[in-house]
Amino acid sequence: MNNNIAKPAAPARWQIHKRLYNWVLGWADHKYGPLIMVSIALVEPIFLPIPADLLLIAMCLAKPKKALRYGLLVAAFSILGGCLAFGLGLAIGGQNVSDFFHALQLGPLDLGPKADLTLEIYRKIPFWAVATSALTPVPYMLFSWLGGFAGISFALFAVTSIIFRSVRFGSEAVLIYFLGEKAKPLIDKYFNLICCAVIVLLAGLFLLTKLITRYLVAPG
Repeated sequence: MNNNIAKPAAPARWQIHKRLYNWVLGWADHKYGPLIMVSIALVEPIFLPIPADLLLIAMCLAKPKKALRYGLLVAAFSILGGCLAFGLGLAIGGQNVSDFFHALQLGPLDLGPKADLTLEIYRKIPFWAVATSALTPVPYMLFSWLGGFAGISFALFAVTSIIFRSVRFGSEAVLIYFLGEKAKPLIDKYFNLICCAVIVLLAGLFLLTKLITRYLVAPG
């Protein structure tokens, strides 16, 4: 037996994103991996500003045949978390929730002005407000909490979240399900290029969303 098979080179020190990817991928083989995945999906809309997509993709890559099941689980628990955040925002009270986001600053991320813009969007286009946050990188946590404050219909929030969170996580799961084991070697080989492409795509989506919402909430 040949024991001289070369192991993959460790990521360079500057490749923090690749090290994080490898660390998350390690959880995919853990016996509690699915539990951790759905836990992150549940608490993300409540207080954890870390997308559940990361561990979902890692879990799907590790076990492509279970990708559809994983996608469904993450969507379901994420929607449940969003509904809980909506209820908490309604129960705690609008002004308290608004003050909380004005006081909350995560590094360069200042959520106060975003909370004000979210409320203005909710007053004029509640459906698109929920749909955008459920599908794109716009913080779903922010929109979930402030949904109760804005007094929108809970049924509207829940149904829209079900549709668009399912589309978001389901599309990731379906893609890996059909690519199967071919996906991981491709990601390993072109990881840095994929990261750059994703950043450009997310930035584009963010700017497009910002332009659309500014136009829709413009006075008059």
